[in-house]
Amino acid sequence: MTAIKHALQRDIFTPNDERLLGIVNVCKAGKKKKNCFLCATVTTERPVQVKVVKVKKSDKGDFYKRQVAWELRDLTMVDAKDANKENPEFDLHFEKVYKWVASSTAEKNSFISCIWKLNQRYLRKKVEFVNVSSQLLEESVPSGESQSVTGGDEDSLDDYQELNAREEQDIESMMEVCEYAISNAEAFAEKLASELQVLDGANIHSIMASEKQVNILMQLLDEALAEVDTIEGKLSSYEEMLQSVKDQMDQISQSNRLIQLSNTNNMRLLEEIDFLVNYMDLSKGHIRALQDGDLSSPKGIEACINASEALLQCMNVALRPGHDRLMAVKQQHQLFAELRDHFARRLTNHLNNVFVHQGHDQTSSLTQHAAELTLPKHNPLHRDLLRYAKLMEWLKVTQWEKYEGLMATYVEYMARLYEREIKDFFEVAKLKMVGTSKEGKKFATLPRKESALKQDTESLHGSSGKLTGSTSSLNKLAVQTSNSRRSQSSSLLDMGNMSASDLDVADRTKFDKIFEQVLSELEPLCLAEQDFISKFFKLQHVPTGEGHEVDGNLPSRQVAAGEHRHSMSSDKEVVRHMMNKIFQSIEIELNNLIALGDKMDSFHSLYMLVKMSHHVWTAENVDPASYLSTTLGNVLVTVKRNFDKCISTQIKQMEEVKISKKTKVGILPFVTGFEEFAELAETIFRSAERRGDLDKAYVKLIKAVYFNVEKVANESQKTPRDVVMMENFHHIFSTLSRLKISCLEAERREAKQKYTEHLQAYVINSLGQPLEKLNHFFEGVEARVAQGVREEEVGYQLAFNKQELRKVIKEYPGKEVKKGLDNLYKKVDKHLCEDENLLQVVWHSMQDEFICQYKHFQGLIDRCYPGSGITMDFTIQDILEYFSSIAQSH
Repeated sequence: MTAIKHALQRDIFTPNDERLLGIVNVCKAGKKKKNCFLCATVTTERPVQVKVVKVKKSDKGDFYKRQVAWELRDLTMVDAKDANKENPEFDLHFEKVYKWVASSTAEKNSFISCIWKLNQRYLRKKVEFVNVSSQLLEESVPSGESQSVTGGDEDSLDDYQELNAREEQDIESMMEVCEYAISNAEAFAEKLASELQVLDGANIHSIMASEKQVNILMQLLDEALAEVDTIEGKLSSYEEMLQSVKDQMDQISQSNRLIQLSNTNNMRLLEEIDFLVNYMDLSKGHIRALQDGDLSSPKGIEACINASEALLQCMNVALRPGHDRLMAVKQQHQLFAELRDHFARRLTNHLNNVFVHQGHDQTSSLTQHAAELTLPKHNPLHRDLLRYAKLMEWLKVTQWEKYEGLMATYVEYMARLYEREIKDFFEVAKLKMVGTSKEGKKFATLPRKESALKQDTESLHGSSGKLTGSTSSLNKLAVQTSNSRRSQSSSLLDMGNMSASDLDVADRTKFDKIFEQVLSELEPLCLAEQDFISKFFKLQHVPTGEGHEVDGNLPSRQVAAGEHRHSMSSDKEVVRHMMNKIFQSIEIELNNLIALGDKMDSFHSLYMLVKMSHHVWTAENVDPASYLSTTLGNVLVTVKRNFDKCISTQIKQMEEVKISKKTKVGILPFVTGFEEFAELAETIFRSAERRGDLDKAYVKLIKAVYFNVEKVANESQKTPRDVVMMENFHHIFSTLSRLKISCLEAERREAKQKYTEHLQAYVINSLGQPLEKLNHFFEGVEARVAQGVREEEVGYQLAFNKQELRKVIKEYPGKEVKKGLDNLYKKVDKHLCEDENLLQVVWHSMQDEFICQYKHFQGLIDRCYPGSGITMDFTIQDILEYFSSIAQSH
């Protein structure tokens, strides 16, 4: 190691003006062993810099190179891992932690000791040494001793002692006197030694000569010691006097502390008294307001509100520990409880009376609203009651049972009031609906008193207000007033009795307006009541605290014994329960009204589906969980069910259609019925939210129409199948093209295809073979060509020579051909109906088919009998004239 140390000093550190003081052979912990050296160095120039340098052998191994250097001042901790056992591992903490394993424990300890001594000598910031033996951590030795920094090396850190300025000056002076000091150091040293001996002898003679002066000095020292003893005696007496003063001052200080403690206690007591007086004292004015305040006037209500808030503030004061044991505090709490209970009883009784009076109020009769079909508004009542909203909030916090009782009372009596008003409102609406016919209109607009109105309504719907059976007076009245309309259960597809043209469209429009008016009146009524309940009963927040529970059947006046109470999950549920109780008749009355409308005309379900869907959508946008949204959603299910029933009824009626065997079919009733249904539905659903329901109904209906058209066509005896299919699918195609129903685009194309196919089939089958013998002749010609006979050689066949061809052509003169076409026209005219106007279309198609046959025959003559000059007895122009003259003559 010594050789390595000298080599490193010579090759690496001397060129950099550094001295190597400590070295250890190490490798990184946990990795493949690649040895290197950690060196502790100091610079030879001032200011001295201390470094830890990592030195590594080159890859070739012939020299050492400096790899990394760290300043010793950046070292924060040296961790030797174990102070008691030999362990070659140690950590150096710079900016990051470097873990090393030394080649031996002795080298590690020597290096750590060197680092510690360098730290003690040169650094102000001391490095922390952890798990290092105390024997290694020693104070720096004096400069005269030869203790080695590295534990035995000749280059000791303590051997080196710097010269001060005076010493440097003296040495320079001596060296200037002796000229050979530099060239002959030994002679200079011998001269210095001889001079030192002379000086030592002179010092001894001087000491011996000054013995008398030493004795005098000793005597003076003895006298000084005596004076010191005297002074110490005086200081002892002074100290005793000061101790007495100190005791007195301690007593005074103790008295001052007691006085200060007393003052502090008095101040705190005064603060506690001020706190109790300020926060637990209720003014006489507030007490009078709580005991006798007027709850019917605005000023009295405001005074009661202020007093109740002050009382609640006093009762909710956060008392400090021990206050509750004070008699005055107990008395105040008792006073506050009595005032709270007394005011709660007064407030509850007053509001109960208001609710009961409003529930029995008979002034809001519906007769004054009968003409315009409106519901009475309760805004004045809500406005008057909202003045008590803060008192209700106070009651909710302080007296939950009374608050809950008021909720139950309000719901009970308001439910009675709304039930009367809503029932009367719906009776008038039903009368107006029934009065949509001419006689019914007179019946609905006759002036009458409330009792007469009630009597007429009961005669229509029974005392319960619900629809009765088919034998009820309502049905009788509807039958009597619908002479110009179809019966109650009819629809546009009721083919057995009436067509859609018999329906009074104005009646349907008026029904739509009445139904819309009913929904438009109910919606603001429910929203206003729900908004009032939320504000008045302060149901924006969930009630907290012990006992704040709401009955699961809230609000009921009494709860059955043994029934447990449920905590509502939110105030919205409380509001919804209250609204369900108050307006429990709305859903029933709406369903009755819907049943009446559906019974009058099943197509009313289309209007009701659109209107109800729109109002449900509006209500859900306002509050999806509100009573109005839920109720209208339930009723919408009923309306949708009626709509589906209407569609099913029409499909069933299609299946039951019977066609007379003696008359031609023409356009089937359910085909025209679908057209009228689609026209009406497109008008109603033009901008509706529930367009999807109509599209699904369209698909069901059109499939049923297609199926039953084919069914009737197959069963038809008077009219050919192709005519039934052609005419009806042409009508369907025209209807779908005109209405442009996007969901039926595929069915429209299918209708056109079926119409075209059956038109062509009917033309071919009806036209048949008007030149039958000529057709048979040319079939034989084509058969010979198919057997391999060349076309120009067919004329040499015995059965198909030119003479035979001329004989066949003579049998079809122009007059005979025209006569046959005239009979064909009459036959087609008998098959087709007048409504669809397809006669000319069919006749034109037959003309094209006949000309096509003619061209085919003429082509065979030209190819098989070339140069013969044989032609038909009539030309294409003659054929066009025949068809035109026949069409004009009829």
